[in-house]
Amino acid sequence: MKYRRLGRSGLFVSELCLGTMTFGRETDKETSIRMIHQFLDAGGNFIDTADVYADGRSEEIVGQAIKGRRSEVIVATKVRMKVGPHPNDAGYSRKRIMDGVEQSLRRLGTDYIDLYQLHVWDHLTPIEETLRTLDDLVSSGKVRYIGCSNFLAWQLMKALAYSDFNNYVRFISIQPQYSLVNREMDREVLSLCLEEEVGVIPWAPLAGGFLTGKYPRSKEKPNFGRFNNSSTGEYMWERKATDRNFKILDKVKSIADELGKTPAQVALNWLLCKEGITSPIFGARTPEQLEENLGSTGWRLSAEHFKALDEVSKLPSEYPNRFIDKFRRDVIYDNLEV
Repeated sequence: MKYRRLGRSGLFVSELCLGTMTFGRETDKETSIRMIHQFLDAGGNFIDTADVYADGRSEEIVGQAIKGRRSEVIVATKVRMKVGPHPNDAGYSRKRIMDGVEQSLRRLGTDYIDLYQLHVWDHLTPIEETLRTLDDLVSSGKVRYIGCSNFLAWQLMKALAYSDFNNYVRFISIQPQYSLVNREMDREVLSLCLEEEVGVIPWAPLAGGFLTGKYPRSKEKPNFGRFNNSSTGEYMWERKATDRNFKILDKVKSIADELGKTPAQVALNWLLCKEGITSPIFGARTPEQLEENLGSTGWRLSAEHFKALDEVSKLPSEYPNRFIDKFRRDVIYDNLEV
């Protein structure tokens, strides 16, 4: 396992991050703890959770698993979603964040959180209130670094600009949905992160299991896995079962067969090779799945294979990006030094 610097900070995290959304829900406590130890023993040091995962049980399991090994682990958790029946049990008000930190610290069994992340933009709470609160938490030592998740480019830039103007702590990372079949952040967010040195830790790098190749090529909803009849939002089968996505999957399988790897390993390795990506967050329900995903490290796709995957999955050319690219000065002037 290799380690990478997370954004504009001195913090180093493993090139894979263990996601724990299923722990305490689809995976029982004993198996979850065993898998966390399996990940740590393989050299991983980056674990992601959230206060709403399994109604807080995920944080509790992570806390129990890292007991006695706290100093070697980078723990990331999130705040924002509704955690109770009261009006202040959601969002980014000072009250919600302060209460959320204390509750997460208690469940995690620790006195500090390495990376505290805003789960999704809150249209009601002024970003000024939120960032001031986060800055106070970092000053107090209860939080070491801050990040965000599921932000639009303007939302991320507004937050960074406000932090810089007021000399507040700034986001060192963003957690977006990103994979071979979900490349929407290529439009603006990824280039912003490269420019502002914000680390990118993608969730759903295997597109909810679609890129493992375990689902049949069909428009009909499968009756197993994440894309069953009860799935909504990003895990609706209709969002994944498109001709474009199956074409991407065919290329992934072809390269996997050629290399003697699994489709999941190839899809994860593409992310590990992608400029701007720090540490994909992978989930696993069983120790066998975790072991397979760990097999995406220790090797690299060839430039030819990376390009083939990049080409088959790239977004169509869109304005204004195609207009900007047309007039890139380093393209117009071959001898221009940039």
